[in-house]
Parts: sequence; structure tokens; C-alpha cells
Amino acid sequence: MFKKSILLSFFLAALFMVLGGVAQAEEKVYVNGIDFGFPPFGFVGKDGKPAGLDVEAVDWIAQKMGFKVKHQPMDWDGIIPALTSKKIDLIASGMSATAERAKIVNFTIPYFEVTQVLVVKKDMATPFKDLLTSGKKIGVQRGTVTNKLLEELVKKPEYKFELALYDSTDLSMEDVANGRIVASGMDSTIAAEMIKKPFKVAGTFDAPPEVYGYAVRKEDKELLDKLNKGLEMLMKDPHWAELKKKYDVK
Repeated sequence: MFKKSILLSFFLAALFMVLGGVAQAEEKVYVNGIDFGFPPFGFVGKDGKPAGLDVEAVDWIAQKMGFKVKHQPMDWDGIIPALTSKKIDLIASGMSATAERAKIVNFTIPYFEVTQVLVVKKDMATPFKDLLTSGKKIGVQRGTVTNKLLEELVKKPEYKFELALYDSTDLSMEDVANGRIVASGMDSTIAAEMIKKPFKVAGTFDAPPEVYGYAVRKEDKELLDKLNKGLEMLMKDPHWAELKKKYDVK
């Protein structure tokens, strides 16, 4: 009887180890592509680690929905090709869910609304409309909605400015500060972060507001469902208000 008990204990222990290993092996890890310079939604912190409202939001969703997530900083203009080529599994980093992008990827439910603005140095006196006819350089991050908007405007005869493209909004703002460009176009969300420094919003473009959503490949219906359920849970949870307060997002 004693030997049988020992054998049974060994058998159960082995079984638990096998089952535990299977469960661990089956735990899904998704790679989230983030903009390395888009505070407060996605960026690389001073410690070199991914940070931002979207980073923490997806971490919370992953915990609730039973998967893990790794955040991969990358250039914004190549982030959708990285998704479709399966180098990453989702994009949760302040991405506008435009109709053009929706032809290539699927978006979750919206969780934020933004407008497009021009940011300048605080001592800049030139009015918003005059900036677009000044003949001077206006910067913008490649691959953004504001990039497309400015590309459309620069072709129109009533506007006169040069368009300068950057890998990140942070880099464009460095050139605003040193006078290489007169202004930088961006989402109102990141503009709110920039005006904490010696900058101000010169004005808002006459364009419809955009909404943010998380992007996945067209075929990844299961992941889309997990993210939608997780977002719904998060936005009803007190943690959502805590995140928005932490990152000063209204």
C-alpha cells in the first residue's frame, strides 16, 4: 500500500509537470509594434523600456484576457508592413483608424478621438493660416495622418510651404526649437504633451476628427475579439481613468 502511494504521488507529480509545461507552451505571446517617439501613447522611456498609455493598456488587457504581450519599438512609416508581414501581431500605439488603413488591417473599437494641429515655438507670432502660405518649412512624422494631410495641402495653389519629413515627432520638434523648421504637424494628443515644453498650438486643421484603434491583420479574428473585449472591460474599469490621469490624457 505504501509503495502504491509513493508511485501514485510520483505519477501525479509527473502529470502536473507535463500539464504545466503544456499550459506554459500554449500561452500565447503577441508582439505589439509601438511608435518609439509618440508620447503619451507609445514611446521609449529614459530607462530604454517601452512606455505609454497604450503600452500599459495592452498589458492590462493581456492579463485579463489570458495572453502575454511584448512591445517592439519601430519606425512608424513601416509599422503596417511589419504587421502584414507578421513581424509584429498588433499595433497599439495611437494609430488613427482611417478608411485607407482599414483596407489593409482590421481595427478594434475606438478608444480616443483626435484632431490635427500645428505646433510652434511659444514666441511665434505668425497666425496659423499664414504659416501655410509663408514658404517656410513645416515638419511632420512620416506615415501619419497629418503627413498625408500636409502632402495634400502643399499641392494646392493657395498654400505655399515646404514639407520636411521626420522619423518621429520628437525629431521634428527639435528642429522647431532650433529654427530649422517653423512648425510641426501632429495629432492633438501628442501636441498636448509638446506644449508642456516651450511650444504652443498655432491652430487646428480644417479636417474631420480621427479616432484611435488597435490594428491587427485581417485574418486574426481571435486576437481582434480579445482586444475588443479587453478594451470594453478596460474602459469600464477605474484603471482606465487612472491611466488617463497618469499620462495626462483627457
